[in-house]
Amino acid sequence: MRVDILGITVDTYSMQETVEQIRQAVEGQLQIRVVTANPEMIYASERNVRIKKLINSADIVTADGIGVVWAARRLGTPGLERVTGIDLVHTLFPIAHAGKWRIFFLGGKPGVAEQAANQVVRKNHGITCAVMHGYFSPDDEPGVLEKIRYFRPDVLLVGLGAPRQEYWLAEHPGLASVSIGVGGSFDALAGIVVRAPKRIQDLHLEWLYRLWKEPWRWKRQVVLPRFVIKVLWQGFWRKTP
Repeated sequence: MRVDILGITVDTYSMQETVEQIRQAVEGQLQIRVVTANPEMIYASERNVRIKKLINSADIVTADGIGVVWAARRLGTPGLERVTGIDLVHTLFPIAHAGKWRIFFLGGKPGVAEQAANQVVRKNHGITCAVMHGYFSPDDEPGVLEKIRYFRPDVLLVGLGAPRQEYWLAEHPGLASVSIGVGGSFDALAGIVVRAPKRIQDLHLEWLYRLWKEPWRWKRQVVLPRFVIKVLWQGFWRKTP
């Protein structure tokens, strides 16, 4: 089941249901693309038909952020679970360890993906990893694709930032059983960016913690009030006979 939020259809899978879909795809060697959609992406898609089509054509679209969960509730779908990119990969790693999956990390500044992969393998020895930073030019791209294909990953994690990672994954299908755009998750996995304490995450205030730690993010956060207004407007028109 999916819920329509400003024209983006978000899956109502829980975290465990999302992970199970991914596990089945890997074990069945099926190819699926996962988009972790946050309010910024959803808001931007209203003015960008291409990104809207890319998101809606994904096999799984998760609610990446409490703003998306709020929007779903406001539009008549209570109980939607937040499934962020970083939480999704953290939940996947033990399963990947047990299944001895091959995971490719693509993205981040030079050295970050490698540091993130090393941290993951240190805790999950069954995973085999390969890495490539995200600072490659169009001329470098054939070599990047060759490296991924040679590695034959079960899961391809792409941290090029939205919407670049969504464009890139759509333009290069079939590189792995499961392809996931994970934004800045490699920085968190590598320990470069420290996530909010668990109690703050539980209060759904992680966005505020990140704004405090990274004040430059205010330019991105100004989208949130606009997103709220758009959602309220959508709900109003739904109720209007």
